[in-house]
Amino acid sequence: MWDFFQTVRHRHSIRSYQPDMPVEPEKLHAILETAVTGPSAGDLQSYRIICIEDAALRQSLVSAAHDQAFIAQAPVCLVFCTDAARAEQQYGERGRDLFALQDATIAAAYAQLAVVAAGMGSTWVGFFDEKAVISTLELEPGLRPVALMCVGYPAEIPEASHRRRLDEVVTYR
Repeated sequence: MWDFFQTVRHRHSIRSYQPDMPVEPEKLHAILETAVTGPSAGDLQSYRIICIEDAALRQSLVSAAHDQAFIAQAPVCLVFCTDAARAEQQYGERGRDLFALQDATIAAAYAQLAVVAAGMGSTWVGFFDEKAVISTLELEPGLRPVALMCVGYPAEIPEASHRRRLDEVVTYR
């Protein structure tokens, strides 16, 4: 088992998946279980995760995501949605506008690291037409998609991308 730091360092955005290698149900379950363990405002978990395994539905998401074809190639697409009304009940406007978004993206980040720990790869997709995703998935009113995450076995591992130095992004006070 890798330690946490190795898991983080091995996370890459994967845009080419092995289409003949499905995600095992037990691994998918473990990834989703990990996602929901993340912290959330008031422990409300003001989000919903839509798990798309259907090939035709993933293909429909390609159009909604500006023709990013790897979405259909990956055997699973997780759609992380805010449930703003849930956070608003306890925290008002800040819950609606911020906490639900934080909750959903924390869950997605936990899922993304769990994917790596399970020996697979993922890509976080934020460039999509929100209304088209809502329509394609027939999401219930109040759910807002904020991230699509492709999950599967990588067909290739890209080189690590450049990261800014700590002194460019961290300020100590």
